Amino acid sequence: MKINQKLFSFTNVLAVAGIFFLAVGCTTTPPDNGPKYTFYPPAPDAPRLQYLTSFGSEKDLRGSGGDTLMTFITGEAPPNTPILKPYGATTTPKNIYVCDTGVGLILRMDLEKRRIFAIAPTGPGTLKLPVNLSVDDNGWLYVADSLRDQVVIVDDKENFVGTLGEPGVNKPRDVVLDKDRIYVADVAQHAVHVFDKATRAPLFDIPRRAEATNINVRLFQPINLALDSHGRIYVSDFGAYRIQVFDKDGNYIRSVGKYGDNYGEFARLKGIAVDRDNLLYAVDAAGQLVQVFDDTGRLLMWFGAPDGSKAGLNLPAKVVVDYDNVAFFQKYAAPDFQIDHLVIVTSQYGSRKVSVFGFGHKK
Repeated sequence: MKINQKLFSFTNVLAVAGIFFLAVGCTTTPPDNGPKYTFYPPAPDAPRLQYLTSFGSEKDLRGSGGDTLMTFITGEAPPNTPILKPYGATTTPKNIYVCDTGVGLILRMDLEKRRIFAIAPTGPGTLKLPVNLSVDDNGWLYVADSLRDQVVIVDDKENFVGTLGEPGVNKPRDVVLDKDRIYVADVAQHAVHVFDKATRAPLFDIPRRAEATNINVRLFQPINLALDSHGRIYVSDFGAYRIQVFDKDGNYIRSVGKYGDNYGEFARLKGIAVDRDNLLYAVDAAGQLVQVFDDTGRLLMWFGAPDGSKAGLNLPAKVVVDYDNVAFFQKYAAPDFQIDHLVIVTSQYGSRKVSVFGFGHKK
């Protein structure tokens, strides 16, 4: 779906809107006699994104009536695995994976069974503090572990495959995959390491050596990564309050954002994601929101609100774009709103640990 930029006329409002910590004012207030839906941007602009639902435990994932059904089927009280302090996340068809830093495990949310399963490899694959992860087409997990200071690779049966990085030298904080490469964000080396996926041999670093000291190009604290449809790599640089964009060969293209507390700026930059139209989603934990930019770096809109509101976020950390699991969440959408893809945001505190938004359009 190609986005009509006119639908984002809310951007004009942003230019004069003031400080984004007042984000709670964005939610709509439908009449009390009907269901309450929260859309972004607010009326009179055309809605592009709706808050759908959130969950902080297995009980929330099952939803209303789920416990009664499971008790009837099994004769036992259903489990209620909590989500304690999620950071990184990713998805596959029928699943949401979350790195729960509160327990040092990976949680797999089975959307079809509405169950939460813990992933805890043993032996040389034992995880200590997983912060981010990716899953390949074979179901192998690539996990950035901030206490091991390595990327741990386990197969779909949780068997240890190997590691990337050397403790005491590297501090990987995120890992993303494409068909042929592995990208690892390393805060100790101020770089993104690029590996051949088949052999796990190092290829090159981003930024390239010749640009590594250029103040406009260099990386200070690269903590989150994303890839777009052109193979460009986006780097969330926590220490520089900006997102650096490089081409597939590691050449610098542009920066998005700067330090500040207004729209288009970042005070506590965290997770990033890019959708199929190359729209960039960026979490700012200070403003408790996610900002959306086009593929030139122009701010289009924002969504989210402080904890306590219906769509509240509480120290948000990661944002994930998902096209495979829309069917599980369409039921939460307004009757006249069609979801094109999901935008999933983790929060480290509060009851809404995993919040699900739907990006779409009026039918």
